[in-house]
Amino acid sequence: MFANTKAYSGFAVDDLQKAREFYGETLGLKTSVISEENGLMSLHLAGDRDTLVYQKPGYTPATYTILNFPVDDIDKAVDELAARGVRFERYDGFEQDEKGISRGEGPYIAWFKDPAGNVLSVLQEE
Repeated sequence: MFANTKAYSGFAVDDLQKAREFYGETLGLKTSVISEENGLMSLHLAGDRDTLVYQKPGYTPATYTILNFPVDDIDKAVDELAARGVRFERYDGFEQDEKGISRGEGPYIAWFKDPAGNVLSVLQEE
């Protein structure tokens, strides 16, 4: 039924302008406002994977990772994000180095939050 449908994902934020600044300026993603009046914006991700971002009344941040950004060099990515003011999260149960990078089983990964409190990550396959 949906085999040929170009599905897309979306997530909520509490302030569309702050989200646009963070995703566009801090992370360097291409963004476009779909409707200022209705609080809708699109993130234009590599691989033609647009993601809808919408302002939601009574918003509560996601408690799980909503976007993962694969990188070739996690140390370089973390350093660049930190230089842009991004703070990295620490989670119980994960051994993380001084930068906040977990280098345990699976990919190397570091988590951070957008201005709305949604969890994002950068990760590097070993």
